[in-house]
Amino acid sequence: MRRNLDYIRKNQFLYWLIAPAFILTVIFKYVPMYGVIIAFKDFSYNKGIMGSEWVGFKYFEKFLTAPNFELIFMNTLKLSLYGLILGFPVPIILALMLNQLRRAGAKKNIQLALYAPNFISVVVVVGMIFIFLSPVGPINKLIEYFTGHPINFMSDPAYFRSVYILSGIWQAAGWSSIIYVAALAGVDPELHNAATIDGANLLQRIRHIDLPTIKPVMAIVFILAAGGIMSIGFEKAFLMQTALNLPTSEILPTYVYKVGLKSGDYSYSAAIGLFNSVINVIMLVVVNFVVKKLNEGEGLY
Repeated sequence: MRRNLDYIRKNQFLYWLIAPAFILTVIFKYVPMYGVIIAFKDFSYNKGIMGSEWVGFKYFEKFLTAPNFELIFMNTLKLSLYGLILGFPVPIILALMLNQLRRAGAKKNIQLALYAPNFISVVVVVGMIFIFLSPVGPINKLIEYFTGHPINFMSDPAYFRSVYILSGIWQAAGWSSIIYVAALAGVDPELHNAATIDGANLLQRIRHIDLPTIKPVMAIVFILAAGGIMSIGFEKAFLMQTALNLPTSEILPTYVYKVGLKSGDYSYSAAIGLFNSVINVIMLVVVNFVVKKLNEGEGLY
């Protein structure tokens, strides 16, 4: 204890720097966890959280036995899993391509173009999607020119996941590549020069120099992404929903919103949200364990 206190006293400036972030995290992340108790109670406005009747796992059983449980759960899992599989390699490829550019001016302009979509509001992005993919939009005009009939992308459930995932990759891939570009900036150019002299081609240099450099970063990013595999953004999915594409667009976040805020069943919605969080924690632990086994003991913790 004395040793720890001496260490804190010597480095107190660093602790003062981290104090605001720590306090905000406690206030906005940990204190609200108190409210999750309503998932185990039949919440009543009049009685309050502590005064409401304890019902145990009643609402968890209600959700797990609901007729639409499998549909909603699989929609959420498929959308997250496909997004992870298709979206995870794209920032890495972009970073490797940017790292090969030698003209600083061209590299900055390309990076600016790649990062820009990240700063567009989700509402604006969904509006663009509806405009471009509408039956009279430019993409359908091109499709109609070659096939003779347009495709109603936003009403056909078969196209929802593709549109959601591809638009998400377009919006986030450039910004997500920053961390890999920063890691590649630490590669000694002499390694590439020596490999070139030894006869290594571009792909061999990427495989044996660049990829091992960003491997630890890739592992951490993958673990965090897999740990949040059930945490799909609510706003975009909800804005893209139509009455016709519900069979594939109804996911856990949108269902929680409808059950909790629109129907007022707070206990049921809290139980669904807690179920979702538990799945994420389990995935985080399992994926971290697997990555550590495959990555020579290097993982998130």
